Amino acid sequence: MSAVTSDISILGPQYETIAAKYRPIFQRIADTALERERERKLGRDAIQWLKEARFGAVRVPVEYGGDGATLPQLFQLLIELAEADSNVAQAVRGHFAFVEDRLNAPRDEQTIVWLRRFAAGDLVGNAWTEVNVAIGDVITRVSQKDGGWVVNGQKFYSTGSIFADWIDLFARRDSDGVDVIAAVSTHQPGITHQDDWDGFGQRTTGSGTSTYQDAVVEEVNIFPFAGRFKYQTAFYQLFHLVALAGIARAVTRDVAQQVRERKRIFSTGNAPAVAQDVQIQQVVGEISALTYAAEATAIRASFAAQRAYDAHWSGDADREKQANIEAELESAQGQVVVSDLVLRASSQLFNALGASAASSSKALDRHWRNARTVASHNPLVYKARIIGDWHINGTEPPYVWQIGAGSGQAAPSDSTTAEAGQAA
Repeated sequence: MSAVTSDISILGPQYETIAAKYRPIFQRIADTALERERERKLGRDAIQWLKEARFGAVRVPVEYGGDGATLPQLFQLLIELAEADSNVAQAVRGHFAFVEDRLNAPRDEQTIVWLRRFAAGDLVGNAWTEVNVAIGDVITRVSQKDGGWVVNGQKFYSTGSIFADWIDLFARRDSDGVDVIAAVSTHQPGITHQDDWDGFGQRTTGSGTSTYQDAVVEEVNIFPFAGRFKYQTAFYQLFHLVALAGIARAVTRDVAQQVRERKRIFSTGNAPAVAQDVQIQQVVGEISALTYAAEATAIRASFAAQRAYDAHWSGDADREKQANIEAELESAQGQVVVSDLVLRASSQLFNALGASAASSSKALDRHWRNARTVASHNPLVYKARIIGDWHINGTEPPYVWQIGAGSGQAAPSDSTTAEAGQAA
């Protein structure tokens, strides 16, 4: 079977069956998105609707209570969700990354416990990034106390944690200095969340500061970071790609609606109604084309991630390594082009409309602000260089990267550290 045929079968006819379950919720989220944006209101209700529908178990195998979706199917669903509200899609990024890690783990009793938790509606947040730390270091600690294990530290960019039942937390274990992931329950004292993310875009993702003071974590829920699933950087980046593609779909939707409903025209225009103006039609058509290219690129890159997942279970180390390289490169290639496509689309929107489109009540600027923020997470220039280095010199792309104060420099107040593409 050719690669193209295989890729098409991955999305498959079952996608519509899965999507049909969630589209009414996506519509409900879309109907309330403008209110959340205007009031800077966290999407607690939207997240709760997704939890009640068990959306977080989309990737969980059917035998454990999930939908058994492939990665392309998951990311296509996330594009639909991001079209409804890209903030909500971004808020579940950490959840699906932790789910993916558990799906790559041996199917032992403890892994099955996690899969059933996801199927029951449990949601996982993210807490990896720190401030005031040198690059390569981590301050948050997992240590023993009173015969158990506790977490102490503070994280920033804790996307989705404010909504979550569990936290996927990156820390260092005191006893041996090993970097670990601690899956910490939020249903306990010692954990506080602040909605203090002050970005001009993606404002309601719950990406603020989280603090841990002797927060209890079970030993069975402490995992060596070295065992994290190998295509995680590509996976995290794919989330950005589908968020951008969803924003572009929202731009296409909104510009078409605004043009269709617009009554005022310019004397220099081409028709008695804006909807019939051929130049405006051209602008909307160009936006639609940019959106198509962004979505197609994002989904194409998700096929590579699916191949990496499949290779993990093949028992062929060489095949798995090559699949991980391809997943990383394809997600990076997608980032370099999709960011530009969606920023152009969200700016071009205003060329189809008059100055009234700048009204804050319409909040059409949110599309550009959200796209610009998402596109800023991982530096485009570095991704492009890594791609070029591979093509020219065969240099393997990095799977884990960090951010923080440079060597010999004091950590500034806005310094952060992160792994696997988690930095904002």
